[in-house]
Amino acid sequence: MTEVPGEALGVAELGAELGEKATLVQFSTAFCQPCRATRRTLTEVAAMVEGVGHVEIDAEERLDLVRALGIARTPTVLVLDRDGRIVRRATGQPRKADVIAALGHAV
Repeated sequence: MTEVPGEALGVAELGAELGEKATLVQFSTAFCQPCRATRRTLTEVAAMVEGVGHVEIDAEERLDLVRALGIARTPTVLVLDRDGRIVRRATGQPRKADVIAALGHAV
């Protein structure tokens, strides 16, 4: 996962509350196979780590946000800190260990 300076997202952009400590934001599309596996991984990590939320966004329904964030493919995962600032970003299916390590930069 790569470091991303300072952009912040909130309830208005995500359509959901931020996690107490961090939020995993996943951009997906309906026919994306890696998106399904990514959903499972992020759901597991959010359940394991207290205060971490998981929000999945349909990229086709939120083209405005996709364009604003420069998302070119799915799945794309953003790790937000408690204030909604993007601290890490990755494309493709992440490994659970990488997600947990990226959360270390958010909390």
